[in-house]
Amino acid sequence: MLWSQLDRKRLTEPGRIEKTFVLHFGEMGSRWGINRTVGQIYALLYLSKEPLNAEDIVERLGVSRSNVSMGLKELQAWNLVRLQHKPGDRRDYFSTPDDIWQIVRTLVEERKKREIDPTMTLLREVLMQEPASAEERHAQERMRDMHDLFELLTGWYADVQRLDTERLVQLLTLGSKVQKILEMKDRLFVVPGSKRSRRDDAKDK
Repeated sequence: MLWSQLDRKRLTEPGRIEKTFVLHFGEMGSRWGINRTVGQIYALLYLSKEPLNAEDIVERLGVSRSNVSMGLKELQAWNLVRLQHKPGDRRDYFSTPDDIWQIVRTLVEERKKREIDPTMTLLREVLMQEPASAEERHAQERMRDMHDLFELLTGWYADVQRLDTERLVQLLTLGSKVQKILEMKDRLFVVPGSKRSRRDDAKDK
């Protein structure tokens, strides 16, 4: 989507770096399945040094108060913003966690709750039913493949969520080294002169 002339004009004003980021998040928001204003609000809060109240956000973004209120409620429902108060001030202030890794963890967890968990529940219920025809049996087999994949991924995800940030960064920076480690493991378990591994032989005993 092309930016409007007003958006482009804003980029020439002081703080254009911040506005470039905020506008981009708004455009990306629609692709992620959220309202454009919600994306802009979150980007603004993420970059802000201090917590902002609704009036601050209205002034900075130039959007209506009702849109800001609805956007903040949606972000709270996703656990992506923190509500704060200041002494002597009755207004609500909002901020995002400082740790980008915490933000990503929260976003992934919330999407899992909304998308993966309901799908897994449905698949389990359907797989427990007795197929009434060959077509249903085939459909169940396809759904079982999907269930097994999701179960594997959610198990891996649970293990990753238990890692602290430092360990998680180390895991992600391994990259192609993981493949080399797996290849080394395979070589260690290969019996000389045979394609079978020592582990396979142990299973046969």
